[in-house]
Amino acid sequence: MTAKQDRIEGVLLGTAAGDALGAPYEFQPPRGPELEVVMNGGGPWAPGEWTDDTAMAIAIAEVAATAVDLRDELAQDRIVLRWREWSLGAKDVGIQTRQVLGEASRRGATTAERARAESARHHERTGRSAGNGSLMRTAPVALAYLHDEDALTEAARAISGLTHFDADAGDACVLWCTAIRHAVLTGGLDVRVGLRHLASDRQQVWSERIDEAENAPPTAFPKNGWVVQALQAAWSAITAARSADDVAFPADRFRRGIDAAVRAGFDTDTVAAIAGGLLGAVYGASAVPWEWRSRLHGWPDLTAHDLAGLAGRIASRGRAASFDPMYRGYRIDALAPHPYDDRVLLGGIGALHNLPSEVDAVVSLCRIGDDHVRLDIPHVEVRLIDRADPDENPHLEFVLLEAARAVEQLRRDGRTVLLHCVEGVSRTPTVAALYGAWVRGVGTEEALNAVIEALPRAVPNTRFRQALADLDTNNAGVTTEEVR
Repeated sequence: MTAKQDRIEGVLLGTAAGDALGAPYEFQPPRGPELEVVMNGGGPWAPGEWTDDTAMAIAIAEVAATAVDLRDELAQDRIVLRWREWSLGAKDVGIQTRQVLGEASRRGATTAERARAESARHHERTGRSAGNGSLMRTAPVALAYLHDEDALTEAARAISGLTHFDADAGDACVLWCTAIRHAVLTGGLDVRVGLRHLASDRQQVWSERIDEAENAPPTAFPKNGWVVQALQAAWSAITAARSADDVAFPADRFRRGIDAAVRAGFDTDTVAAIAGGLLGAVYGASAVPWEWRSRLHGWPDLTAHDLAGLAGRIASRGRAASFDPMYRGYRIDALAPHPYDDRVLLGGIGALHNLPSEVDAVVSLCRIGDDHVRLDIPHVEVRLIDRADPDENPHLEFVLLEAARAVEQLRRDGRTVLLHCVEGVSRTPTVAALYGAWVRGVGTEEALNAVIEALPRAVPNTRFRQALADLDTNNAGVTTEEVR
């Protein structure tokens, strides 16, 4: 996976992660540093379950993944109809969105034209239609137009207007979508890149709002149900994470930014979902902590694995990823117990296809087909590519630590773990060595030598070996807890 593909997949994963992390804290005041922020669920939300923010984004993503132009009226009809179907059984729907969709359906078939008309009527009747409900769902629009920024701005404003008539809502979606597009394509953060697409009299207004966000903490924007302050709170959280100098790895800024967005208080899930979409576009799917990824789920019965695939289909304009989930022609039959912990089995993907009876948890270090994602037992997927090119693994040391921590936690939970890649040659022994170094309290080189002796054909690539050495030298992420 190139760094760009990692960032593409990070957009929807980041949105969902922020949403699910913030859901239990919605409507609460700001959280101080002494209070925890964890993805444990609460209220109607199960741990890791996303809310309406991500559900509405998924409806857009599903249509975008069919390679249609989202500016097309029929495409928008499909989006609105999908929203209406979702809303009938949803645990939570924004007040303005519910009213617009409900009124549109009462006047006949639910169409984009009727939704826009009801959006305008709502604005005329109340004088307010600048809630954050269109900004929270806008991230997949950016993925649909990585090739065309002008078309992106038209689509973002049009889809915002389906439920939110106010110009502030449309402006915010344009700014956020162009920032996500810029991040995916370049890896850079620039929320001002879309200012030129706003009306001339609006550019200065938004420039000042962005300046304000960069010079105040997220808690300075408590009215974050309003789209302006929702964007400001999200950008303030991202700015704080970007400038933090106490992070071990750049990928840690993903977690830091979403945490800060939740701590802003009030509409926590939405602010964090907004922030998460852009943070994911910058730092990628590989920066999403494994414990969050492993818990994510929600309407319509999707997981983190599904979101990554959906994002990829949008960006590739409807083309599914081309790879053989069975890896035919590879030597996939490797399987051996870890030399320091015989309840960790090291192997190739063949062991996943024919899972040993004693295994009740899996950590996959390679791409696997949808049919091979285990839903009946804990199954952690780690984004790791067996190539020495730095662009293939933009957060290599962070990801290796995440994978080893996943194994460690599953073992602490008393599970027998299969740790595998395709052939068990490079990725598996590298993570196994890091885990082994923690278990035995030895250096990574000694642990790697033991793993290589135990695992047939194990030959980690040069960059993986260097990463192990660097982690050993820096003592990064070393745990002192015994794994039993």
